[in-house]
Amino acid sequence: MIQGRKLLEQGLIQLNIQFTDKQIEQFMKYYDLLIEKNKVMNLTTITDLNEVMTKHFLDSVLISNVLDMSDFYTLVDVGTGAGFPGIPIKILFPHLKVTLIDSLNKRLKFLDDVISELELDGIETVHGRAEDLGNNDLYREKYDLCVSRAVANLSTLSEYCIPFIKKDGVFASYKASDSEEEINNSKNAIKILGGSISKVCEIALPGTEVKRNIVIIKKDKCTSKKYPRKAGTPSKEPL
Repeated sequence: MIQGRKLLEQGLIQLNIQFTDKQIEQFMKYYDLLIEKNKVMNLTTITDLNEVMTKHFLDSVLISNVLDMSDFYTLVDVGTGAGFPGIPIKILFPHLKVTLIDSLNKRLKFLDDVISELELDGIETVHGRAEDLGNNDLYREKYDLCVSRAVANLSTLSEYCIPFIKKDGVFASYKASDSEEEINNSKNAIKILGGSISKVCEIALPGTEVKRNIVIIKKDKCTSKKYPRKAGTPSKEPL
């Protein structure tokens, strides 16, 4: 555990992210809860301590090298799964009011336990599909920042995510380094949804040769009421 802790601390230093001992303890506890629950529920295929520290925790907070997190107050994580990137971001930037969205309720029950055990305030879980919640006035165009590491084509993902963002807000999509064609092909969909790509930042994962693209999409105008389309349509028929 000491080696994993050091790896995390060194990675955060490399990313110029300030942290406290309490925050590191929260990450270590998160790891323990994740591995224990993973024995009975499929949350992650990555279970090695060092790999979780790098490929889940540090990867989740790469965004802070692209955006000034103090510019944002409300954040929604769409398709959060085991809590990535939303919970690591919340741990390090506790001022954020965070909503974690997932379509599988049992994953959210696990995340509720994590939130309780880590004593995180100002964070909630919401069960539902992005297509349905994106049309719900409680969530539609209510967030400064939307993040997603969900494995979906960016055109599809944009239809899930952009409706949640306020005008002038930001959607940050975590993508692989070889996603240039996918990003280019998504520009029309993003425009239809009221956004535009402001920048694509390639960042190396600390301690590895792995590179990650973070696509920053700015919301220029409100999304048409036509979007998101009904559940299942964005994935079957991307814009």
